Amino acid sequence: MSAPVLDRDHLARYTAGDAALEAELFGLLSSQIDACIARLKTATAEAGWRDAAHTLKGAARGVGAMALGEACAQAEIQPLNDNALAAVEAEAARAQAAMNAA
Repeated sequence: MSAPVLDRDHLARYTAGDAALEAELFGLLSSQIDACIARLKTATAEAGWRDAAHTLKGAARGVGAMALGEACAQAEIQPLNDNALAAVEAEAARAQAAMNAA
């Protein structure tokens, strides 16, 4: 079974359904997506790549963007890999769309 794009039940456990808090968390994740993908794109060393992938993985899983978290977990073990970056970017776009629709 594949990971959900946005696990609303997971998010609700942390926000108790508070829409303002959800919006704040989505904003924080959006910022992390932008920053970490930029770091992945410019990484020249495995350590920097892994750090960016790990940071985004935690941020994504924290708000329930589980498919993005899984893509980041795979990127973490495939440093400097264009296919891993493409997968993170694709899942990030799906997560952004899900957050915008929430």
